Amino acid sequence: MKLLTKALGAASLVALAACGGGADDRAQENIEAAADNRADALEARADNATNEVVEVRLEDQAEAVRDSGEEMGERADDRDDARVENQVRNSY
Repeated sequence: MKLLTKALGAASLVALAACGGGADDRAQENIEAAADNRADALEARADNATNEVVEVRLEDQAEAVRDSGEEMGERADDRDDARVENQVRNSY
Protein backbone atom coordinates (compact mmCIF):
# COMPACT_ATOMS: atom_id res chain seq x y z
CA MET A 1 0.00 0.00 0.00
CA LYS A 2 2.85 2.40 0.81
CA LEU A 3 4.45 1.67 -2.54
CA LEU A 4 1.19 2.43 -4.35
CA THR A 5 0.79 5.71 -2.44
CA LYS A 6 4.35 6.76 -3.23
CA ALA A 7 3.91 5.84 -6.89
CA LEU A 8 0.70 7.84 -7.17
CA GLY A 9 2.29 10.79 -5.40
CA ALA A 10 5.30 10.75 -7.70
CA ALA A 11 3.11 10.43 -10.79
CA SER A 12 0.97 13.37 -9.74
CA LEU A 13 4.05 15.53 -9.13
CA VAL A 14 5.43 14.65 -12.56
CA ALA A 15 2.09 15.46 -14.18
CA LEU A 16 1.84 18.73 -12.29
CA ALA A 17 5.35 19.75 -13.30
CA ALA A 18 4.75 18.84 -16.93
CA CYS A 19 1.52 20.79 -17.32
CA GLY A 20 3.19 24.20 -16.84
CA GLY A 21 1.43 27.36 -17.95
CA GLY A 22 -0.32 28.28 -14.75
CA ALA A 23 0.57 31.00 -12.34
CA ASP A 24 3.75 32.03 -14.13
CA ASP A 25 1.80 32.90 -17.29
CA ARG A 26 -0.67 34.97 -15.30
CA ALA A 27 2.24 36.61 -13.52
CA GLN A 28 3.79 37.47 -16.87
CA GLU A 29 0.55 39.08 -18.02
CA ASN A 30 0.17 40.98 -14.74
CA ILE A 31 3.76 42.25 -14.84
CA GLU A 32 3.43 43.44 -18.42
CA ALA A 33 0.04 45.05 -17.75
CA ALA A 34 1.38 46.91 -14.71
CA ALA A 35 4.34 48.17 -16.74
CA ASP A 36 2.01 49.26 -19.54
CA ASN A 37 -0.19 51.14 -17.07
CA ARG A 38 2.81 52.91 -15.58
CA ALA A 39 4.16 53.73 -19.05
CA ASP A 40 0.74 55.07 -20.12
CA ALA A 41 0.73 57.38 -17.10
CA LEU A 42 4.21 58.63 -17.99
CA GLU A 43 3.15 59.25 -21.59
CA ALA A 44 0.11 61.18 -20.38
CA ARG A 45 2.41 63.34 -18.27
CA ALA A 46 4.64 63.81 -21.33
CA ASP A 47 1.65 64.95 -23.38
CA ASN A 48 0.88 67.57 -20.75
CA ALA A 49 4.47 68.74 -20.33
CA THR A 50 5.12 72.37 -21.19
CA ASN A 51 8.83 71.80 -21.72
CA GLU A 52 10.08 69.74 -24.67
CA VAL A 53 13.05 68.36 -22.72
CA VAL A 54 10.74 67.09 -19.98
CA GLU A 55 8.42 65.62 -22.59
CA VAL A 56 11.24 63.67 -24.27
CA ARG A 57 12.57 62.38 -20.94
CA LEU A 58 9.15 61.19 -19.85
CA GLU A 59 8.61 59.43 -23.18
CA ASP A 60 12.02 57.77 -22.87
CA GLN A 61 11.20 56.71 -19.33
CA ALA A 62 7.87 55.26 -20.50
CA GLU A 63 9.66 53.22 -23.17
CA ALA A 64 12.17 51.95 -20.60
CA VAL A 65 9.34 50.93 -18.26
CA ARG A 66 7.61 48.99 -21.05
CA ASP A 67 10.86 47.24 -21.98
CA SER A 68 11.54 46.40 -18.35
CA GLY A 69 8.02 45.02 -17.94
CA GLU A 70 8.44 42.77 -20.95
CA GLU A 71 11.80 41.56 -19.69
CA MET A 72 10.51 40.85 -16.18
CA GLY A 73 7.41 39.14 -17.57
CA GLU A 74 9.54 36.89 -19.74
CA ARG A 75 11.74 36.15 -16.74
CA ALA A 76 8.70 35.00 -14.75
CA ASP A 77 7.61 32.76 -17.61
CA ASP A 78 11.08 31.40 -18.35
CA ARG A 79 11.72 30.55 -14.72
CA ASP A 80 8.20 29.16 -14.31
CA ASP A 81 8.12 31.20 -11.13
CA ALA A 82 5.15 33.39 -10.29
CA ARG A 83 7.04 34.85 -7.31
CA VAL A 84 8.84 37.15 -9.76
CA GLU A 85 5.59 39.16 -9.89
CA ASN A 86 5.97 40.04 -6.21
CA GLN A 87 9.60 41.00 -6.72
CA VAL A 88 8.61 43.32 -9.56
CA ARG A 89 5.70 44.77 -7.61
CA ASN A 90 8.05 45.56 -4.71
CA SER A 91 10.56 47.22 -7.04
CA TYR A 92 8.17 49.96 -8.19
